[in-house]
Amino acid sequence: MSDWILVVDDDSANLRMASRILSAEDMRVSCLKSGEDALKFLLDNKPDIILLDIHMHGMDGFETLTAIRENGDTAHIPIIFLTADDDSQTESRALKAGAMDFIKKPFVPEVLLLRVRHTIDLIRLEEDMHHEAAIMTQEIVKQHEKMETITMQIVKALAGAIDAKDTYTNGHSTRVAEYAKEIAKRAGYSETAQNDIYMMGLLHDVGKIGIADTIINKTSKLTDEEYAIIKTHPVMGDKILKNISEFPKLAIGARWHHERYDGRGYPDGIAGDSIPLEARIIAVADAYDAMSSKRSYRDNLPQEVVRGEVAKGNGTQFDPTFADIMLTMIDEDVDYQMKEK
Repeated sequence: MSDWILVVDDDSANLRMASRILSAEDMRVSCLKSGEDALKFLLDNKPDIILLDIHMHGMDGFETLTAIRENGDTAHIPIIFLTADDDSQTESRALKAGAMDFIKKPFVPEVLLLRVRHTIDLIRLEEDMHHEAAIMTQEIVKQHEKMETITMQIVKALAGAIDAKDTYTNGHSTRVAEYAKEIAKRAGYSETAQNDIYMMGLLHDVGKIGIADTIINKTSKLTDEEYAIIKTHPVMGDKILKNISEFPKLAIGARWHHERYDGRGYPDGIAGDSIPLEARIIAVADAYDAMSSKRSYRDNLPQEVVRGEVAKGNGTQFDPTFADIMLTMIDEDVDYQMKEK
């Protein structure tokens, strides 16, 4: 398909000359004699380029260009100004107004053709580059989404392996992650932060991989020595996850989800805001799921008992902000659906 050129000039001789020169190169040419006619023409027609005279009766070239640029349907059409003026001020004004080029009259056929062809080629190149950039961007996004999906599948598989070590806590990591994400959402954190906390929740117990199954699945009371071993799982989890350089915060939930707001937790005994907020959120979610899940020695605790324990730990074991949110979630759960099924 040939390139379509609109020439706007109130001099009939200039229109004939431009039309003859451009048509000889198999270009489609439309000629108009005023800015007003050009604007009407552009309502239903979209040429590839406009050659626009500056000095015309009625609307001059600058007024016409402004109107074209203000219309979203025509703003993208490249414009070359035509003029017999021979001063740098006019040329500078034309370029600042948004013209892509500037052609002096009377036309030199070779110059007119070169300027028009150069502008068309430049526009086509920009369009091709935008198209290629869009394709590349889509491909990058697809690859990123694919990697995120793969990463999440790996993390969930690992979380499943962690939970499988304990016969009585199947699905614990997933539930903790879901509760933690909901708390973060209600606390006003961004979707990115919510997703990060979800990932941390899935892997908060990863250190239990290094704990013997006989201790994890013991149905009787743990000895002091066994309990001391259990308490090493946050540090083990930290050692496992801190080597993931692409997600340095991933280890936060693993190391500090057993810290207490009053500083009486483990492994580091830190308190209050010194505990990373993600760990403070996961701590509430983890404690809630521990109470609302089945154990070898008991069934799910009644909802009112769980609520009472969360309220009791508000401000001591738990950050008050996140404990309050958890209490609201419990109160909204009138049928006690937030528990191990």
